[in-house]
Amino acid sequence: MRILIINTSEKMGGPAVAASRLMESLKNNGIKAKMLVRDKQTDQISVVGLNRSWLQVWKFMWERLVIWSANRFHRNHMFDVDIANTGTDITSLPEFRQADVIHLHWVNQGMLSLKDIRKILSSGKPVVWTMHDMWPCTGICHYARECTKYQKECHHCPYIYKEGGRKDLSYRTFRNKQELYAHAPIHFVTCSHWLKEQAQSSALLAGKEIVNIPNAINTNLFKPQKKEEARTKCMLPQNKKLILFGSVKITDKRKGVEYLIESCKMLAEKHPEWKDSLEVVAFGNQSQQLQALLPFRVHSLPYIKNEHELVNIYNSVDIFAIPSLEENLPNMIMEAMACGVPCVGFNVGGIPEMIDHLHNGYVAQYKSSEDFANGIHWILTEPEYSELSEQARRKVLGNYSESIVAKRYTDIYNKITGKYA
Repeated sequence: MRILIINTSEKMGGPAVAASRLMESLKNNGIKAKMLVRDKQTDQISVVGLNRSWLQVWKFMWERLVIWSANRFHRNHMFDVDIANTGTDITSLPEFRQADVIHLHWVNQGMLSLKDIRKILSSGKPVVWTMHDMWPCTGICHYARECTKYQKECHHCPYIYKEGGRKDLSYRTFRNKQELYAHAPIHFVTCSHWLKEQAQSSALLAGKEIVNIPNAINTNLFKPQKKEEARTKCMLPQNKKLILFGSVKITDKRKGVEYLIESCKMLAEKHPEWKDSLEVVAFGNQSQQLQALLPFRVHSLPYIKNEHELVNIYNSVDIFAIPSLEENLPNMIMEAMACGVPCVGFNVGGIPEMIDHLHNGYVAQYKSSEDFANGIHWILTEPEYSELSEQARRKVLGNYSESIVAKRYTDIYNKITGKYA
């Protein structure tokens, strides 16, 4: 059986990481899998990149221009929405023709248009679509936040400046998706139970079968190591407690860095002795900006793609803090827990599915900096810290290992192709 995984990027962003790991998981479990991307970032033979040209750039820019125009030329929410009005027809590519199953992942920002998806469906090949955010089940947004219009019909979109009209861009895209999905045999998969609930409530996916399968992780790579050796490799202090925070872009509002800042200020005020014993490790674009905002010393690192480097960083720290305001099933929580690092995060999205409160980490009240600070304090002072660490590792081994996830996807592929081992 041949599987073609399709994602906009090979390595940049959570969906890309998840899709790449799924490809490796399938290959390691006897399934022939390739990945087709717009943005290829490695020399991996099993990853095929679309031919880069000015046309690819123009397609991306055209979609942004249409959104910008609908937004009355304001830049607000420019990258919170997608309309899939441009893309690339991939049905003539040899990788597509050879595949038994087409497996879509995050295909926005000029990778596939709705017309391109229609051509894929018209080919007759079975299609699986793993949702990494809400976009497949909303009009144009990746996360609906408090808006529930997608449950019936998108219109007056809050992501459009001063809210769009009755038949705005969200309405038109919603109707286009509705027509596309009407008789399409798409097999939808969500990475978290939270996202499955959102998808099931959408009018777009009414009557569709939706299965929950989490992302996979290589637990032979992401595993506990000696903290002293890891800190030496990362050139981090041996005698400090270290909090880790990371994001592709540190200043992304959705990642909630302001709540981390406020929580750290509370900790410094309540525990002034921690100013000399607690430090923060931050990786991601613009991470150097945090030093002026936090009361603790900050070790700034760039965004890190190399997984071996990531393993060293996770094994260097005592806690991973993720104050995100919107999340599906964060890869970084999975990576940290696989390395035996307890995590603290808000009660939002798929986070409480991963962190078991007071068992392998701490789930804080949503948008409560005070409770987030309580979580950091609790983990760092917990007498049974080693038990927290062990339970974090066990959670990943029991739910997110490559063999478990690959088996569940293989069952779907076999079912929809009629091929059984």
